[in-house]
Amino acid sequence: MNHIFRKGNNPDAPVLLLLHGTGGNEHDLLPLAELVSPGSSVLGVRGNVLENGMPRFFRRLAEGVFDLEDLVQRTKELSAFVDEAAERYAFDRRNVVAIGYSNGANIAASMIFHEKEVLRGAILHHAMVPLRDIQLPDLKDLSVFIGAGENDPMIPKQGTEELHAMLEGAGADVHMHWERHGHQLTRTEVEAAARWFADNYSV
Repeated sequence: MNHIFRKGNNPDAPVLLLLHGTGGNEHDLLPLAELVSPGSSVLGVRGNVLENGMPRFFRRLAEGVFDLEDLVQRTKELSAFVDEAAERYAFDRRNVVAIGYSNGANIAASMIFHEKEVLRGAILHHAMVPLRDIQLPDLKDLSVFIGAGENDPMIPKQGTEELHAMLEGAGADVHMHWERHGHQLTRTEVEAAARWFADNYSV
C-alpha cells in the first residue's frame, strides 16, 4: 500500500497509524499526529480503492452504505500491511494506535471489530458502525476516543451512540467527545483527542 513512515524520537511512544478520509492521502493526518504525539513514529497509509478518482479504504454502494464484502477484505489487507510494516520498519506491532477520520476511522473501527489486540488504541474522528451482525472480540484492554459532530449530516447521532455502545459492550474503555458542528474535523476536537492520548499513553 502507498504509505509514508517517519521514525519518531521517542521509541516508547505508540506508533500512530494514520488513516485519511475520502479523497485524502497518506500525508493528510500528519499535522494531527504532530499535535497528538510529536515524539511518535507515524505510519500514514493511502487507501487502495478509488471512488471517482478519490482514494478510499473500501468501496461503498452509496453514501453511508458500505460494500461489506469489500470492507472485510480491505480490513484484512490493511491489518496484514501493518504487520509487514512493523517488520520492515522495526516497530512494536503491539504498540500501534490508529488515528482515523471519516472513511479512515471506519476501517480502523472495522479492524477493531474483527481482531483482538489488532490495535492498542484508536482515535476515531466521525466514524460509523462498520458492520452489524458480528461478534466483537474481547476489547477489555482497548482504549478508544470517538469524536463526533452533533449536526453531522452524514452520521446521525444515534449511529455514533450505537458505535459507542458496541465497543463499550465488548469491554473497551471509550471516551466520547461531541462538537456542535457537522462532519468537518475541528481544532478543538483534535485537541480533545490529544488530551485523551496524553492521559492514556503518557511515556
